[in-house]
Amino acid sequence: MYLTSETKKEIFAKYGKDEKNTGNAEGQVALFTFRINHLTQHLKRNHKDFNTERALVSLVGKRKKLLDYLKKKDISRYRAIIAELGIRK
Repeated sequence: MYLTSETKKEIFAKYGKDEKNTGNAEGQVALFTFRINHLTQHLKRNHKDFNTERALVSLVGKRKKLLDYLKKKDISRYRAIIAELGIRK
């Protein structure tokens, strides 16, 4: 499996405040970005996989909602996570 519990802990430790704080918005955005990148690579190889395409669109929507929440609550945290992950909006 591409996303192990150790990988999740590393993502939350790096982008979130703590590896056990999985509810942190920055950590969730980073996890969604990791999953989006993986699904994008999968769809480049398997362009007829429409279920994965639907899951990808759903993940992009969830990430967008979290980023909108961050922008509304604290613009500095939003700008920091955008710059760190290299996400353009």
